[in-house]
Amino acid sequence: MKLRILLPLLLAAVVLYLLAWPVPIDPAAWEPPEAPSTTEGVHAANSHLAVAERIAEGVGNGPEAVAIDDQGRLVTGFVDGRVMRFDADGSNGELLANTGGRPLGLEALSDGSVIVADAVEGLMRISDGYAYTLSVSAEGTPYRFVDDVVVDAEERMAYFTDASSRFGVHEVMADAFEHRPHGRVLAYDLETDEVRVLAEDLYFANGITLGPDEEYLVFTETTRYRVQKLWLEGERAGETEVLIDNLPGFPDNITFNGEDRFWLAIYSPRDPSLDALLERPFLRKVAYRLPEFLQPGPSRHAYVLALNPEGEVLADLQHVGEDAYAPITSAIEHEGTLYLGSLSAPAIGRVALEALPLGEEDEADDADDIDGADDADGVVEESASD
Repeated sequence: MKLRILLPLLLAAVVLYLLAWPVPIDPAAWEPPEAPSTTEGVHAANSHLAVAERIAEGVGNGPEAVAIDDQGRLVTGFVDGRVMRFDADGSNGELLANTGGRPLGLEALSDGSVIVADAVEGLMRISDGYAYTLSVSAEGTPYRFVDDVVVDAEERMAYFTDASSRFGVHEVMADAFEHRPHGRVLAYDLETDEVRVLAEDLYFANGITLGPDEEYLVFTETTRYRVQKLWLEGERAGETEVLIDNLPGFPDNITFNGEDRFWLAIYSPRDPSLDALLERPFLRKVAYRLPEFLQPGPSRHAYVLALNPEGEVLADLQHVGEDAYAPITSAIEHEGTLYLGSLSAPAIGRVALEALPLGEEDEADDADDIDGADDADGVVEESASD
């Protein structure tokens, strides 16, 4: 008899909790565009990243981003705050400093110092074994989630992102469920210590890099499934425009190889259930109240896109499975190798570019084949005429 009374009461309490318990988010409605096909076309599932190796394995967890210094050494940061440097093969690990926070994006400078985007401590610099803070706020608004950084060729300006001015590194899902524009792109002058806001009202401003000739910045908006350009030079200085939109997943860090290719890390493919929730703010509050293991989450899916400067997809590289190096949060090219970073993996990833199907190379091969075929036809025709 008691059980008959308790069960309805318990059920009523659960329903009341899911419908009315206070939550720290104020969701906004957004109707995302229909996700691109993952069964055919450029984003069709593949296993191109199955060849990824793991280096510097077991040294630390979560090498979220990888920077390359002037000597070709790798610099990365781990979840415990350590920033370390390795040889190109992942050996000879050297502790540079511990930020005391969560180092994410990094840039290695020619003087041996490292600029660090630390999600907890702000924009930092590591020099001579010490980590010190450069900036913790801009225009009166403190940073809550400094995410990535890139430094110009003159090593004067550090451009960086603050993913959210409202939620911190341990509240990523809160920002995603709320889906409001709390992100910014900023510039810090390494000579004068001045900081400026270049763009604001962004949806989880994440990765950032400089484009060709440093005429513009390229940055990702993770929860908007897009990459934008921010012009630095010319008549359009200060303007933004979309480089690529309606991506098949959540864009994370982005890098430029200095010539003709951007590398865009996709943290995870889009989740149809989350896309459906984006149109329904009330249901997002309900979903936020669920235990974490019942909320939408990333799959074991390695994913990287190669883009040309026009935003066209040159290559879609994936691998799904328990052996996948995932989730991938960064990809950087150096001397024929693509180095991969991850938010949680216990190693740095590495793939030889020659092992990957890259768009422009495939097109060049196809062109050679066609030219060769035309030449052969010419020889046949000439022989026939003779």
